[in-house]
Amino acid sequence: MSDATMPLPALSNANQEALPARTRSYWKTVGRRLSRDYVTIFFALVIVAIALAAIFAPLIAPFEPNATSMVYRLKPIGFRGHLLGTDELGRDMVTRLIFGGRVSLVMGLVPVALATCIGGFLGLLAGFAGGWVNTLIMRIMDVFYAFPSVLLAVAISGTMGGGIAVSLIALTLVCIPPICRVSETAATQIRSRDFVEAARASGASNLSIVFFHVLRNVLSPVLIYASSLISVAILLGAGLSFLGLGVAPPTSDWGLMLSTLRQSIYVQPAICALPGAAIFICSMSFNLLSDGLRQAMDIRS
Repeated sequence: MSDATMPLPALSNANQEALPARTRSYWKTVGRRLSRDYVTIFFALVIVAIALAAIFAPLIAPFEPNATSMVYRLKPIGFRGHLLGTDELGRDMVTRLIFGGRVSLVMGLVPVALATCIGGFLGLLAGFAGGWVNTLIMRIMDVFYAFPSVLLAVAISGTMGGGIAVSLIALTLVCIPPICRVSETAATQIRSRDFVEAARASGASNLSIVFFHVLRNVLSPVLIYASSLISVAILLGAGLSFLGLGVAPPTSDWGLMLSTLRQSIYVQPAICALPGAAIFICSMSFNLLSDGLRQAMDIRS
């Protein structure tokens, strides 16, 4: 058979379908490994339950979140329909915890999402461009690294006057540097790979190389690391509210509830521990979910 009669279109179609097939195979492998990880599934369901309770709080909460009663102050667990008792102002603890989940989830998810977009882009730019661009961006990130995350969040919130919007800004600024470093490290490793050099030699523009070759390889480690920061953001957000730099009363927030209930710890210690238990369960669930995602997406393990 001569070269003119070779089935070139068939070979071309096979080459075009090879990459999507490998991509589908990878995500099928990830999904299969997650389906067998019952610990990750359990804690994912816990997070879903917390999120659904927060979303539908007005429908499922048994009482008004800010309805006070001096007669029913600090009542024990199970008192007259109050399944988890009441706080120092007679407000139902179940209702306060459900509504407090709204603020805590916002404090955890929104800053990490914003930091992933900003830090991921800056790290991708620094890693792919290299040179003075890399030096400029990463030295700026090093300035933020010079301060502990808790101290930096408190300093930013205290300087800007506190409040939920300021807390979100502070937590976003705290989360950007580590995500940027992960993205920069991954992009630096990918830019020297053979397939990137082949794409560059074939005449592909830098923009197409970044979006079609580098980004898809950087996205996985960035998302895995970002998911681990959600629990950190929840803890930091609760800490800011505990110090009076986050949510203002009477808004329900787990950190603020810990702050207001700490003076009653000798009267009703079980009631005072409930917001801390909610913070622990939520942050631990996100941590273990992140570990499960990392193990499932690392197909070499």
